[in-house]
Amino acid sequence: MAPLGDGAAAASPANLVVSFGEMLIDFVPDVAGLSLAESGGFVKAPGGAPANVACAVAKLGGSSAFVGKFGDDEFGHMLVNILKQNGVNSEGCLFDQHARTALAFVTLKHSGEREFMFYRNPSADMLLREDELNLDLIRRAKVFHYGSISLIAEPCRSAHMAAMRAAKAAGILCSYDPNVRLPLWPSPEAAREGILSIWKEADFIKVSDDEVAFLTQGDANDEKNVLSLWFEGLKLLIVTDGDKGCRYFTKDFKGSVPGYKVNTIDTTGAGDAFVGSLLVNVAKDDSIFHNEEKLREALKFSNASGAICTTQKGAIPALPTVAAAQELVAKGN
Repeated sequence: MAPLGDGAAAASPANLVVSFGEMLIDFVPDVAGLSLAESGGFVKAPGGAPANVACAVAKLGGSSAFVGKFGDDEFGHMLVNILKQNGVNSEGCLFDQHARTALAFVTLKHSGEREFMFYRNPSADMLLREDELNLDLIRRAKVFHYGSISLIAEPCRSAHMAAMRAAKAAGILCSYDPNVRLPLWPSPEAAREGILSIWKEADFIKVSDDEVAFLTQGDANDEKNVLSLWFEGLKLLIVTDGDKGCRYFTKDFKGSVPGYKVNTIDTTGAGDAFVGSLLVNVAKDDSIFHNEEKLREALKFSNASGAICTTQKGAIPALPTVAAAQELVAKGN
């Protein structure tokens, strides 16, 4: 089975993926391997994990919408226009006249790995209120996707909880990628506690190997530690292992799918491309949770999508097309 073979079906509103959370501007150094202080210039790139996922879904032929708040400033309007240009439904987007759009300065190490410095004190995304939510849009979703950054501060935390409750009450699949960003939390303990506070609400969870190590305070390669994150009712747990690929765990089966070797320049957005690609397939056919062959095919495609995303700077500009991902899958590991 080739994932995403039927673009028309994937794009139908019946398969809508609604992404909730933050969208911001990443300032990425124009030269890798320098500290922020040493960098001579920065490339402006749209970012924010939930928004990256929404754009990935749309670029891969799925149907997606974004729910979040932006500063009523040039950057905020630019970001919402980028969502629209990428085919993302923006009816859940709001503007705040009193707060700015969030910014992040990203340091690129020679390996393409990143460090972050955030400007959010508070930024507009943190000020989304429960009474501002477009619950009709959320209830139209097949999948409701979110991260953990929206849990850090009120009023956004209460809005996140209300949106998640509405999705669950409507029988919508809940997808969680915690995207640990320690500089944004008051402490590592607060991050661990906050991320795990909604753990058991999800149907599908994707974590990186680093996040497994952080959450379990143990070795991510030790399956015992990974399985400590499993709970009754979870449909699928995925651990991404960078360029090595990913591991998958369901109630009935588990395994791993190797990654693809590419020339990595910037890992920003790779996990989001992976998640977006998988959610297109989940929204189209959720029997993927019970059919290992279908799941493995979809995960090959997700690994390829994530790999392609690392081959250029920035997240949204680097998101793959269906054709590019299929070509990499066909080429093999």
